[in-house]
Amino acid sequence: MKTTPPIRVALYGSNGHQIYEELRDNPRARLVAAAGIERDAQAGLDRAGVRLCDDLDSLARDDGIDLISLCSPVRGEQAADAVRCLSRGKHVYAEKPCALSERALDDILAAARRSGALFHEMAGTTFIQPYLSMRGIVRSGALGDIVQVYAQKSYPYHDGRPQDEDESIDGGLLRQAGVHAMRFIEHTACARIAQIRAVETRLGNPKRGGMRTACSCMMTLENGGVASAVINYENPRGFGSWGNECLRMFGTKGLLEATDGGARTRLVLGDKDLGSIEIAGEGLSYFELFLDQLLEGKPMPLSLEEELHPARIVIRAKEGAERG
Repeated sequence: MKTTPPIRVALYGSNGHQIYEELRDNPRARLVAAAGIERDAQAGLDRAGVRLCDDLDSLARDDGIDLISLCSPVRGEQAADAVRCLSRGKHVYAEKPCALSERALDDILAAARRSGALFHEMAGTTFIQPYLSMRGIVRSGALGDIVQVYAQKSYPYHDGRPQDEDESIDGGLLRQAGVHAMRFIEHTACARIAQIRAVETRLGNPKRGGMRTACSCMMTLENGGVASAVINYENPRGFGSWGNECLRMFGTKGLLEATDGGARTRLVLGDKDLGSIEIAGEGLSYFELFLDQLLEGKPMPLSLEEELHPARIVIRAKEGAERG
């Protein structure tokens, strides 16, 4: 499906990474409306001539809008929000996790098929550097078969993190942060997860609420390999960056890793330590890739099933952890 530029974009909600910067001076996409936006952003949008609407339904009914970017105020309602927009023929770009159950995820996909509108999650984790260049090395076959993968996603704690995961304000630690680790495994290491088991803890939660502070995952891969992931809110501020990411891939021909939030990389092939990898380019904007699909009919670098499989995996992991 091709659309005439510029794509007319509306924003709904501020609960997550809304795409303000992606739309700034963008010749292919223009911000025309918003609803549910935090108060300190409203004045600036109003001065820029952006229509401020009452609610999501106002955006979904508006014939002057082509695409709605969802950072829904309650993540547990976002799948229904996406279905509502898709059913009105609006393309949707949704904050992660786009859904909190497999049934809700499948409802989104069904609504997109029925309407012909396009849906994507904000799934660009592996398309920033150094992970995009690492993906290229894996796809070249240089590492051989991927036997084992270790992924880490660590964020700092702050008092604004929702305490009651059952209210699904952000999806909870495993689903909202863990999806990045699963993308490292599936999209960067190109190793599809077959099964997953997760264990969680509330230890160290300063508010003694229901928020999980850390999670460990063990996985089997479809190629017969194995993987593990560490996810937590224990990244100390002194670390120096908001996210403390680590990704190690052990293949039959070598090792490839990124540590310290992606600041350091290393490639070892056989008996040769090749040191830091060459970073090719600045990375890719997943939103711009979405625009390529809308305006030029170009395929996305991931199929929709590949894009959303990490979300499906963390949903299964969370359900298993809650069952014990």
